Amino acid sequence: MAEPPPAFATRASLAADLSALGLACGDLVMVHAAMRRVGPLLNGPDALVGALFDVVGPAGTVMAYTDWDSRHDELTDETGRVLPEWRDHVPPFDPLRSRATRLNGVLPEFIRTTPGARRSGNPGASVAALGRLADWITADHPLDYGYGEGSPFARLVEAHGRVLMVGAPWDTMTLLHHAEHLARVPNKRVIRVEVPFADDDGTRWRWIEEFDTSEPVVEGLPEDAIGRIVEAVVAAGAGRQGLVGAAPSLLVEAEPAVRFAVDWLEAWAVAREPG
Repeated sequence: MAEPPPAFATRASLAADLSALGLACGDLVMVHAAMRRVGPLLNGPDALVGALFDVVGPAGTVMAYTDWDSRHDELTDETGRVLPEWRDHVPPFDPLRSRATRLNGVLPEFIRTTPGARRSGNPGASVAALGRLADWITADHPLDYGYGEGSPFARLVEAHGRVLMVGAPWDTMTLLHHAEHLARVPNKRVIRVEVPFADDDGTRWRWIEEFDTSEPVVEGLPEDAIGRIVEAVVAAGAGRQGLVGAAPSLLVEAEPAVRFAVDWLEAWAVAREPG
């Protein structure tokens, strides 16, 4: 007796799941996904990319955090300068060609390489976007403090966009780095690193300054602060949960989530003040 075929998720079934979760025509949505949790797919991650566009339609926009697939920060001295013996070996950042970091899964690279995609110009904070607002989302990304004002994250909030977590851990919600930037919290850690950029003459080196979000942005902040904040957002009744394929998923509104996170961080800082 032949075994039954695998229970594939398809572009159409994923679109139905996304609609049931609350994604809608015209939405601007930032997506994080753990594709393995979605289950077997016909046409792989492109099935999810297609499903997203089937739901948001021509008036919608899909974006993803790309960062870039460089490890040159491991080749710097204590000041953040790339070591002399490595300077000729580090590939420069090129928004059109530099791969998305593999640490965030495969979906950002699939979105980045889909025809028509745009990619913002801040290497470590870069995003890729497709759809009606892609040019606006990715244009003029500040090179210093790339999660702050004028960034794609700020524009996501400004445009009343949404964040979709498809099986992704809640502590990977990159938008909340924008809240870390905005929160009036003293003694945020700042990092400066030297970054190579591709230009017409070869490689141009530039220093970039940023709040250091690779660890808690303030000493003493819980390691899992972002996850705790998202849990609190959901517990407060914000966000919708459901399955996309086999992946437990969450859809939240960007602006209230950032406002909640800023308040949470500032309350944490006040609670730590002496006296």
